[in-house]
Amino acid sequence: MDAFEYGHLEAAQPSLSFRWGELSNGCDLKGASLYPLKCVDLFAGAGGLSLAAVKARIQVVAAVEFDKHACATYRANLIDSSEYSDTKPELYSLDILDLPPEKLRKAHFPGGNTCDVVLGGPPCQGFSVHRINSSGVGDPRNKLILRYFDFVRCLSPKIFLMENVPGLLWPRHRDFLEAFLRQSEEAGYRIIGPYPLDARDYGVPQRRKRVFVLGIRQDVLFDDSVWPPQQTHGDAKARQRDSSLKPWATASAIFAVPAPDCDENNRHMNHSPELTKIFQATPPNGGSRHQSGRVLPCHDGHDGHSDVYGRINPNQPGPTMTTACVNPSKGRFVHPTEPHGITVRQAARFQTFPDNFVFKGGLMAAAKQIGNAVPVRLGEILLRAVSHGLGIGPDA
Repeated sequence: MDAFEYGHLEAAQPSLSFRWGELSNGCDLKGASLYPLKCVDLFAGAGGLSLAAVKARIQVVAAVEFDKHACATYRANLIDSSEYSDTKPELYSLDILDLPPEKLRKAHFPGGNTCDVVLGGPPCQGFSVHRINSSGVGDPRNKLILRYFDFVRCLSPKIFLMENVPGLLWPRHRDFLEAFLRQSEEAGYRIIGPYPLDARDYGVPQRRKRVFVLGIRQDVLFDDSVWPPQQTHGDAKARQRDSSLKPWATASAIFAVPAPDCDENNRHMNHSPELTKIFQATPPNGGSRHQSGRVLPCHDGHDGHSDVYGRINPNQPGPTMTTACVNPSKGRFVHPTEPHGITVRQAARFQTFPDNFVFKGGLMAAAKQIGNAVPVRLGEILLRAVSHGLGIGPDA
């Protein structure tokens, strides 16, 4: 069977098979004219949004990322594999706090050249839904949102697109969000959003809710009707209201296709014999912690953490891929039928990365990169909507 692609999620969707210099419709990207927009990807991680941009015909001229393993992944997949030296991005392997925005502007947009789009998802742990009470309010990582806007102000792009977790909208983080929105307006940007979007509603086989903020420079014409993009998938109730919607993609396709031969990401955690027996006893296709018999002292007396050590149900969208998505002790990350956690490759498929996108740094480093990424499919849909909003159609 062929390597995992979009087409294994639903036959009507374009293939996710990716090679630098190719699009799903087979067009050659060697000509720069096929890149009508240029972007910068901040907090680029492993390159999920950069890959989405390429698929949406947006040239990534520069990316900024500090994590050494994410940089190795980005470089291997989006730079070293590039067939065309005139279109590959330059990667800045630096702490964004140590990179002057002016340096990036002078290097890539001299002489009045324009940056069209700034992308990025500042680290979101400070806003995580796993934080409770007032936790996260003083987290210094929250201030990276404001650093993101330092680059927006300097580069003055037509559009900026920022992604973060739903916790960004919680009342206790209002000061950070309001400061960001206020700076945006003072710099001449109008904001559409913040909008919480669920990746399931766009054909991604995982429930994943994230917040997106779209900023549009005041002098730029943009068709607001395209943002946010109309959902394409839904549950039974949503499809009753809108018959054009397709059913949510399920996890079944993730496990139906064997991993490519010699895939270094076809690895799962090594479990103890005791834990392997627990997984063998867990009912297939969705068994929970209670059914597995894995009840620790910290679980006794309450019903929380029911997904821990649970199996993924292939008949439903998968769970949110977190930075610990290969560790069954951190969520419902056990293979639907086998007595072990999911592999890095399977986790990457939930994020709609193609099978020839290889994650570097080892098992846990790869899981962190995958959990931090924007699903490639969702990113492509969002960035195509940005292009359409600017009046650039699919055949531009």
